[in-house]
Amino acid sequence: MRAFGKSLIVKGASYKEVTSKIRDKIRELDAIPAFPPQIAFNEVAAHFLPAPDEDIIFKDELIKLDIGVCYHGAIGDCAVTVDLGGKHQKHIDAVEAALLAAEQIIEVGLPIQEIGRVIEDTIHSFGLNPIENLAGHGLGHYCVHKDPMIPNCFHRMKEKIEPGMTFAIEPFATDGIGSVYEKGRPEIFSLTDRRYPLTPRAKEVVGQMLKMHGLPFELADLKGSDKEKIVDHLLRKRVLEGYPPLVEEEKGMVAQAENSVLVDNDGKVIITTR
Repeated sequence: MRAFGKSLIVKGASYKEVTSKIRDKIRELDAIPAFPPQIAFNEVAAHFLPAPDEDIIFKDELIKLDIGVCYHGAIGDCAVTVDLGGKHQKHIDAVEAALLAAEQIIEVGLPIQEIGRVIEDTIHSFGLNPIENLAGHGLGHYCVHKDPMIPNCFHRMKEKIEPGMTFAIEPFATDGIGSVYEKGRPEIFSLTDRRYPLTPRAKEVVGQMLKMHGLPFELADLKGSDKEKIVDHLLRKRVLEGYPPLVEEEKGMVAQAENSVLVDNDGKVIITTR
C-alpha cells in the first residue's frame, strides 16, 4: 500500500482522489484502513485532512503520505515522503537513512532508547533535526497506538525489545527547531468514552463508530446530514478525541518515513516494505 500510494503522488492529482484510491485498494486486499489515509504538506508533520467540502490539488509541496492497514485486527502503519518541488531531497534521505539504521539494530534485548539514539544521530548527520515530540509506537489488535513509545531522539527509558512485540518506527526530520504543536480544527477522531449519557441520535452515531472496531475515523466515514453537529457535541462531552494538524514550531519543512516491525516469538525480525 505504501508503494501504491506513493505512485499516486504527482503534480495535478488531488488529495481526495488519491486517498479514495488508497481506501479502495485496501479493501480490494480484504483489509480495512487502520485510520484515514493522510497527506500532510510542507511544515505540517501529520494529522492533516481537508475539511469535508474541500479538496487540494498537488503542486510543488513536500508531501508526507501516512497509511494504516488493518487485516483481521493486525495493524500495519507506514509512511513515505515525496518532494514534488525538487528542493528537499536531503530531508527524505535523512528520514529514510534514519529508518533503515534503526531497523538494522533491532533484536531481542535491545534497549528501546538506542533506537532513538540512532535516529537522532543519523538525522543530525544530514544537518537536520529530529522532531523530538513525535515518536513511533506499539501496535495492537485493532489498536494503532499503544506502549511502548519508540523515540526519535535519545530518551531514557527502561523498555527493551521483547519477543512478540509489534511496533512502528517513524522518524521525522526538519530544518526547523524539531518540535510540533497542534494547530487548527481536527478532522480525525477516535471514540474514547461511550459511558456518557447520549441522545438517541448520538447513540446511533456512536454505534457507527463502534462498527469501526475503535479505529480512528473521519467525518466521511459517518452517515447522516447532522454528523458534523453530532461529532462537535461528542467532542465537547469528551466522548471523542480529535487530532488537530501537527505543525513544526518554526515552520520548518518536515519529512517522514515509517515502517512497522514484528519481532516474532522466536525473535525473528520482520519489517514491512523490506
